[in-house]
Amino acid sequence: MKKPSISKLVNFFINLAQSTGGEVDRSYDTTQEMSSALRAVGAEGIVMLKNNGVLPLANEDVLSVFGRVQNDYFYVGYGSGGDVKPPYKVSLMEGLERGGVKLNQKLANTYKEWSKKNPPDEGFWGHWPLCFPEMPISCEAVQEASKASDVALVVIGRAAGEDREQKLVKGGYLLTKDEKALLDKVTDAFNKVVVIIDSGNIMDMSWTEEYGDKISAILYVWQGGMESGNSVADVLSGKVNPSGHLTDTIARNYLDYPSSRDFGKRKFNNYTEDVYVGYRYFSTFDEDAVLFPFGYGLSYTTFETDGEIAFDEHTITTTVNVTNTGARKGKEVVQVYVEAPQGKLGKPLRSLVAFDKVEVEARGKKTVNLTFDLDDVVSYDDKGYTGYKSSYVAEAGEYKVYVGGNVRDVKLAGAFNLDAPYIVGAEECCPVRAESEFKVLYPISNGRGYDKSYRPVAVETRSLKDRIIERLPEEIQQKVDFNISFCDVKDGVQSLDRFVASLSDTELEMLSHGDYRMNSSLGTTGNAGAFGGISESLRSRGVPPVTTTDGPSGIRLLVTASLLPCGTALASTWNTALVESLYTEVGKEMVVRGSDVLLAPGMNIHRDPLCGRNFEYLSEDPVVTGRIASAIVRGVQSQGVSACPKHFACNSQETNRNHNDSRVSERALREIYLKGFKIVVDEANPHLIMTSYNRINSVLNSNNYDLTTSILRREWGYKGLVTTDWWMVNEKSPDFDNVYANAYRIRGQVDVLMPGGDRIAGKGNDSTLKSLKAGGLTRAELQRGAKNVLNFILNTPVVREKIKKSE
Repeated sequence: MKKPSISKLVNFFINLAQSTGGEVDRSYDTTQEMSSALRAVGAEGIVMLKNNGVLPLANEDVLSVFGRVQNDYFYVGYGSGGDVKPPYKVSLMEGLERGGVKLNQKLANTYKEWSKKNPPDEGFWGHWPLCFPEMPISCEAVQEASKASDVALVVIGRAAGEDREQKLVKGGYLLTKDEKALLDKVTDAFNKVVVIIDSGNIMDMSWTEEYGDKISAILYVWQGGMESGNSVADVLSGKVNPSGHLTDTIARNYLDYPSSRDFGKRKFNNYTEDVYVGYRYFSTFDEDAVLFPFGYGLSYTTFETDGEIAFDEHTITTTVNVTNTGARKGKEVVQVYVEAPQGKLGKPLRSLVAFDKVEVEARGKKTVNLTFDLDDVVSYDDKGYTGYKSSYVAEAGEYKVYVGGNVRDVKLAGAFNLDAPYIVGAEECCPVRAESEFKVLYPISNGRGYDKSYRPVAVETRSLKDRIIERLPEEIQQKVDFNISFCDVKDGVQSLDRFVASLSDTELEMLSHGDYRMNSSLGTTGNAGAFGGISESLRSRGVPPVTTTDGPSGIRLLVTASLLPCGTALASTWNTALVESLYTEVGKEMVVRGSDVLLAPGMNIHRDPLCGRNFEYLSEDPVVTGRIASAIVRGVQSQGVSACPKHFACNSQETNRNHNDSRVSERALREIYLKGFKIVVDEANPHLIMTSYNRINSVLNSNNYDLTTSILRREWGYKGLVTTDWWMVNEKSPDFDNVYANAYRIRGQVDVLMPGGDRIAGKGNDSTLKSLKAGGLTRAELQRGAKNVLNFILNTPVVREKIKKSE
């Protein structure tokens, strides 16, 4: 393992001490409802890529399991998205044994004893392992196992982790030499070989073509949380019919991905692929490079789909008939894609607009209606190609609608025509700076398909400074001596404006950041930080502190909590109702364990398969991302607590994540990287949203006025709270004198700095009051942020109940 830098070591130990150090309280247990939900979601997210009939296992089959991960399982990724203290974890072998699968016990015991003697090195913060070394096994031992069993199961595992990427090396994205040797030995000795992949990210699958029919079945089982073993056993044994579908494209070679040449650079990455991310690229330019298409997944039964459409002015209804042609009940993911006219903007050949999960009885048929509207087929014109600059445009022409079980295997359901363009106005936001100009991908028809061409990206044409000045809020006249209680606001006796008017500048500043450190003494032990009533003054006036906790894979505290499936597994269910039911149970756990805010879901687009945090995120597609995230938020918030979708936006890599610049066209930003967030705002109304570390077109997102105020609040109408990610980088505003660090953030309407202090000393700085005194930041902007925090408290049922009368 590479020797860590001193700064990495310092950061690790500080993180450890502040968030995970101390004795774990194991008095909390998981409810039966939670365990059942975890098991069901884990199983439904499993994606079967191949099956020649070996699965489900027959009752009499004896199974030989190869690969150390059978015991040393990757239940979820490392970092803030995975460091949960579960009450139990079910390994693959435990799940198979409990599920009644007949095992080659001699081989199982050999692996078990070897794992005990050779515990894996799980690394530390930012230096997580990519995989665990395999147990050496001889050809003779494999041959012996083949004589004692009917089927071989090979388990390949990959770790995922925050603050590092999945690397294009053997043991990372690629198979190791030992894994390849193990596959060689097993496929030579067995006629029936099943391969399962325990990973949060997709990995190279080109080897599957090399082995061909020597491998009978392949499944991505993802990282399924603490019920992993039970979920996998349910699918292998046939208790659950697999119904997961890919939320990413699996290409034949990493270099086939359009992002591969513009990923992982330290200073900046030009998003030259533009809107052609994932399947949008492959369906338009390079279908032959696809090994397993987006949306793909097999079942123990088979389905046929067909459909027709009805177009009513603004709304398109797709009626889809799903027929189960097999002998087992099963679930199919019905996917609706649109092919828009190329027009002047150029479009991907396929774009997902709607989906649903449908269960159909054996030999049965079910009809479902999926609707979408013209707003779902618009493209953003950031340069004025259509004559409608800075607007969403559905160009005139024919729109074809396809239905099917994945993006490649679809049928034409119908088409509708627009005689004139459909326009939705917007404004130029987050543009590429002129000095950073680059070229973006664009399709040109060759009569048979589309060739790749490139044209200059649209660059900034308007003054951000002028817009900010035009929109500065009006100050509420300050009356510090007019002392009213926040409880009076709760009870409707006083207005929120009157309470804010009574706050001193110091109190306003306190509301703009957290309680300086993780594991705040104001919340449950092991919390990520607290904000709101963090000072004696504020608490004496009835403002309660708000406790936050990581994260995407469960409640990260120094108490036991349920360890959830990773984001990729959740999304691969394509089942919004099931995911919502799971996160309803998570919301209940939050109430019991004292968490007010869950820092989840992670929503960044899988732009590149090497991104280290893809396991936390959901998909390469913004519609899948937005709808699954909406289900998570609705589930959590149904219990009176809050969800906090993150990281807003374009947090597409971990390399130099606090400084890296995502240089992206405004069109791609809006159509790909912001669209999922727009869906979650519209469908679920999250109480908070967290910004990301990185820059977009030179501007740090923790200070980004256009992102947070122009788009999120003004254009989308978002009324909630916006918080930074933890320990953001400070900068001075380039547009305004005397606007320093936190004042720059507050001007952008990023309301709360978390955890509030610097990483080493845990102390804040005086930049806000310094800027206020110097005339850079206005008191009205501080008051605006304070109102956002206080409105959050008033509108969040569990937190609202904490508001106390002034003493």
